Amino acid sequence: MMPKQTQTTGTNQAVQMRSKRTYTREFKLETLQLLKSSGKSKSDLERELGLYPGQIHLWERAFNRKEENVQQAFPGTGRQSDAEAEVHRLKRENEILRQERDILKKAIAIFSKTPDQK
Repeated sequence: MMPKQTQTTGTNQAVQMRSKRTYTREFKLETLQLLKSSGKSKSDLERELGLYPGQIHLWERAFNRKEENVQQAFPGTGRQSDAEAEVHRLKRENEILRQERDILKKAIAIFSKTPDQK
């Protein structure tokens, strides 16, 4: 388990803080593989690996939701699913098109002025 960090305030009260632990995709997949092959219970395996109670259940549920595409089971930080990447690309493209439209509107306004209009 992660060591607890303590922080003292002006009144000398200790505030317990825990940093969030992150695990790699490979670690999660190996843990699920170990669960199937070892025959141990989830709680025993969580204790042995120093995981929070219920952590393996959450990973198992996430894996089963994306079972048809195992590569997207644990996308991790910074990785997007195909649908999220497509939405992001379309939003960016939409923003570029808006900017181009605004530039063209301004150009039309400038070029449509007659010389006596200033």
